[in-house]
Amino acid sequence: MNFELKPLTLSAAVQQKSDLLLVLVSETDVPGQDALSSVWAQAVKAGDFEAKAGRVLSTYRLPAVQCSRVVFAGIGDASPKSVRQGLQAGLGTVRAEQVKRLLVVLAGGQAAAPVLQALVLAVADATYAYTTTKSKGDGRQLQRVTLAAASLDAPAREAFRRAVATVGGIELAKEWGNRPANHATPTLLAGAAKALATRGSGIQCEVLTPREVARLGMGAFMAVAQGSEEELRFIVLKYQGAARSQAPVVLVGKGITFDTGGISIKPAAEMDEMKFDMCGAASVLGTFRALGELRPDINVVGLIPTCENMPDGRALKPGDVITSMSGQTIEVLNTDAEGRLILCDALSYAERFKPRAVIDIATLTGACVVALGAVRSGLFASDDGLASALQSAGDAAQDLCWRLPLDEDYAEGLKTNFADVANVAGRAGGAITAAKFLQRFAARFPWAHLDIAGTAWKSGSAKGATGRPVGLLLAYLLAAGAEETRPARRPARSRAAGTAAKDAGTA
Repeated sequence: MNFELKPLTLSAAVQQKSDLLLVLVSETDVPGQDALSSVWAQAVKAGDFEAKAGRVLSTYRLPAVQCSRVVFAGIGDASPKSVRQGLQAGLGTVRAEQVKRLLVVLAGGQAAAPVLQALVLAVADATYAYTTTKSKGDGRQLQRVTLAAASLDAPAREAFRRAVATVGGIELAKEWGNRPANHATPTLLAGAAKALATRGSGIQCEVLTPREVARLGMGAFMAVAQGSEEELRFIVLKYQGAARSQAPVVLVGKGITFDTGGISIKPAAEMDEMKFDMCGAASVLGTFRALGELRPDINVVGLIPTCENMPDGRALKPGDVITSMSGQTIEVLNTDAEGRLILCDALSYAERFKPRAVIDIATLTGACVVALGAVRSGLFASDDGLASALQSAGDAAQDLCWRLPLDEDYAEGLKTNFADVANVAGRAGGAITAAKFLQRFAARFPWAHLDIAGTAWKSGSAKGATGRPVGLLLAYLLAAGAEETRPARRPARSRAAGTAAKDAGTA
């Protein structure tokens, strides 16, 4: 799907050809003298339309309007949330197959950067369709989206550019999250990563095989993979947008391409959803796709340990003790707590990059779903500054997270008589104790953990990957890159000090 941004007044929009003209009206907008404004004003006067978020007025073949279908949609206070609500309501008034060209016009004439970002993301989300393993091309019909406003300044245009790149990353994450496990093996996932390393993208990709992983001593990662006929892969992505001397941010994505639970096997009901257990890995792929398009001034490394968790005769057993890359031994009390085992070795591997920060992303615990539902991802962090930056990025991207505690008392349940640490600590505070396990392997750098078990996919009739938290990660990285390149301010001096320095010949 192609997006374009166009300077266009409401009066000029009547001459544009499209399959649907969607006019977004905020509570502060005032009708003008054009044909569309006349209909809008009459509808408001008659009580048939108001600008509250989600309210719509559908019309057909208005005089002097080229587009046969015109829908007025209220966007309330024009906040990103209200814009999304209004746009989705407006699109919901027509059948998807009727719209190949969509024109969205902001009635107020001003296109604020957050509004444009919300519009692009909302259109893409509302019209996304997975088709890879379908025999018929019954996917997205929408081919072109034009967003228009009378006034488009430089910040608005930059927000549009970033939003379009973000959509590309989110949809790549959705694609790989939605693929069934036989179409998304570790080898195929590695191929998707290699495809990102195109000329001019600034991205490099290296894929480590089981032999190379064994040489590194990644005993925890290998233990999870040993029950599957599919070979593991360890994917290393590198994006260089700044000087080599600049420390990178490292993203670590959990890549369990299918999780049966291993010997601690899951119930059959809804086990098909365990194809989504690699959504952390998919979010790293999506973020790198967007980085290659936007080319921000930052260095980023992506690490993806990927394998299946299967229950054959060679599989890891409850009670087994394994040795991680860090040298710490782990008693495996539950083989269905495998994500933390592959992540801990990836966190140890991250040390070699001397990172400014490490963020792991994982569909890690059902306990996080119980705690936060599908609204916010769970955030754990060893560094307050990193936690604050991620929280702010999530707010800006409408990809929300919530910080949970890491008190040392929560680690008590991970103690065992037979190894340095156990891989589970019981049901109570399960999301926190999982994070405490990972924290043991992240002591040498600022670290954050995003538990996306509740936000990475939807169940029921809307079943599918959401692409989260690509928006959050990208917003964080862009802000971090901008901060890195911002000129340092010279310390302010008092007038008296300046005068003294001048008199001394040093000012």
